[in-house]
Amino acid sequence: MSDLTLYYDGRCPFCVGSMRRLHDWDRKRQLAFVDIAQPGFDPSPLGADMAALNRELHGMTRAGEVLVGIDCMLAAYTLAGRGWMVWPLRVRALRPLLASAYRWFARHRYAISRRLGLRLPARCEDGVCSVGNPFMK
Repeated sequence: MSDLTLYYDGRCPFCVGSMRRLHDWDRKRQLAFVDIAQPGFDPSPLGADMAALNRELHGMTRAGEVLVGIDCMLAAYTLAGRGWMVWPLRVRALRPLLASAYRWFARHRYAISRRLGLRLPARCEDGVCSVGNPFMK
């Protein structure tokens, strides 16, 4: 079992790219990834509904603690050995502003992905295309 399972939006190109980078950086394999956009995904173990999961990144620790938003990001980047990249999230005085900025970004993630020209990786087999595993290059 991983130390932190991240529940990400697999329909969001920016989100998929971010999860891929975290996966690549996670040399000790302390992170696990679950695409909430997959058919049959059940959010009930997190004690949240799909609307909440779509508002902010959620994660669950090995101990069963649910982390949301910037707390989840801080834990994920730290476990992946990149805590230095999110050091402002550790500054108590900045956290309310950064949490608000994160929620704004999450609300507009599809438009931001389009503006940045990001696309989901597609895999086609027998004329049927799907997103596939975001961690496959």
